Amino acid sequence: MAYIPPAGWFLRFVFGVCLAGGFPSFSSVGAAERPNILYILTDDQSYRTVGCYKPDGAYSWAKTPNLDRLASRGVRFTHAYLGSWCLPSRFTALSGRHPYAIESIRHGLIYPRNSYDPDRLTFWPQIFRANGYYTGMIGKWHTGKDAGFGRDWDYQAVWNRPAGSRANASAYYTAQEIHFQGSKKPVKVEGYPADHYTDWAVDFIKNREKAGGKPWALWLCYPNAHPPFTPASSNQSEYEDVHVQPPADILAAAPGKPGYVQKLHTWTANSEGEPVMKRVRTPTAGGVGLKGDTLTDWVRQYQQCVSAIDEGVGEVLAALAATGQEKNTLVIFTSDQGFAMGEHGFAHKLAPYDANLRAPLIVSQPGTLPGGMVCRTPVAGVDLVATIYAQAGVKASTPLDGHDVTPLLLNPASRSWNHPVVQSYTRKAFGEKTGQVWRSRCLIGPPVPWWTSVVDGHYKYIRTMVRGEVEELYDLRNDPNELVNLALREESEPLLEKMRASLQRELKRTGAPFADRMPATGTEVAKAKASGKKPVKATFAANRPSLRGLHPKREPEPREKHPQSERPAARPGKRASLGWKS
Repeated sequence: MAYIPPAGWFLRFVFGVCLAGGFPSFSSVGAAERPNILYILTDDQSYRTVGCYKPDGAYSWAKTPNLDRLASRGVRFTHAYLGSWCLPSRFTALSGRHPYAIESIRHGLIYPRNSYDPDRLTFWPQIFRANGYYTGMIGKWHTGKDAGFGRDWDYQAVWNRPAGSRANASAYYTAQEIHFQGSKKPVKVEGYPADHYTDWAVDFIKNREKAGGKPWALWLCYPNAHPPFTPASSNQSEYEDVHVQPPADILAAAPGKPGYVQKLHTWTANSEGEPVMKRVRTPTAGGVGLKGDTLTDWVRQYQQCVSAIDEGVGEVLAALAATGQEKNTLVIFTSDQGFAMGEHGFAHKLAPYDANLRAPLIVSQPGTLPGGMVCRTPVAGVDLVATIYAQAGVKASTPLDGHDVTPLLLNPASRSWNHPVVQSYTRKAFGEKTGQVWRSRCLIGPPVPWWTSVVDGHYKYIRTMVRGEVEELYDLRNDPNELVNLALREESEPLLEKMRASLQRELKRTGAPFADRMPATGTEVAKAKASGKKPVKATFAANRPSLRGLHPKREPEPREKHPQSERPAARPGKRASLGWKS
């Protein structure tokens, strides 16, 4: 029988050991002035699952009283974009860089056994430790076998997915192999994982209050609400009477969407006309529907998983209040990205639409930040890291891609903070590997190709990195479900050019290797077809003008002949460029 450690045993055991070491330097900000940082990151949790987001499209029947209370005491962001899927979102959350700017991430032959080089990639907890913070990490670790204990973290209770067995990597809701304090041999912990994470976080908070002296930073990473969406037994009877209204484009993609969206066919209608999930590569992979496979069944089950998050957050916040640390702790609650349930035909993340990506984001510190405020300015995961540094008075050792959102926290209606938000999906390529757009294997989910996007104000521009594919432009204020592609309208041409330029500026500012190598688009062809005009050839994007007439014609240079034995060997594997070769 697997051993179940009592809550808090490891913290009490190692408490004195962890505090014995000194720290080399301190920030110029006094320790008494620096807040504790509680960064809560959930998994695959859409903004639609949080009750206080009902004015912005959340399920009308969703109940999250503790998260709602947190929002009533802080600032709720309506448009938060942390990333396109779990792994790159977490690298961004720790480094403050976009995935295409992060070097050394490598994938093993078996997913998710990825790795990274800590000498080339610095995480903010390492810098905080060097500046007087006591750092802790609890929960899901998805950023490489090296979980950073002793370098990034003073305390750790980690479910290390890349380092464990394949069975452990999928144990979101069952017994997990947990590494305590950097131990090489994990302890198998039975029970519902989210409940354990909450208990350990409460112990961490209580013990830090007893220690005093140093501010702390805790990264608490819940496994909910990732597929296969298995709720705790205590939550499985919730929402029995709800019925989910199907999204307008669940069975057939709206006009103007790229080819891969048109080919999804994840859902079909049953004899009663209700959408039913039918594809294998969906949340059903590795799990089963508790009640059935209809849209209502799956959304209900998904929401039931969120209940454990809400209950856990309530207990953690109560621990802060009980120990008198509430007013000196900056609480950030968000998720690595959202998750579409029927929207645009998806049952997944990955794609560039708000239904797939948008996460809840609530930031609170009673007495310091205003309460019950709503900010409609789009923000990104890289911005949160810049904000954590600024709030702690710690200087980053490497450049950050984001911008400090403190002006928005103090005045959510401020118009002086107007930075575009860039997102991307490059499958398993990161850093310099994104310099050439290529057909890599899709590690998870449906075959979504490379894409990049920018949200500027209330408009979103999407660039699918497939030659000849249509661009997308949406008005998020008047078309929040992203059903009308404005890029196909002639009158939107000035706005389209503006958004292209906005994306290009941000990609170059943040060092995207593919910024000048994106394939030609097919927007003009799509516009011609939509209007019934004669089709034209695929056009180049704004950053790739046609070369015809710009350069004099040159005679081809003679090719050097090699003997058969001296010809360069072909590189192993297939690598097909979708754009210009590097």
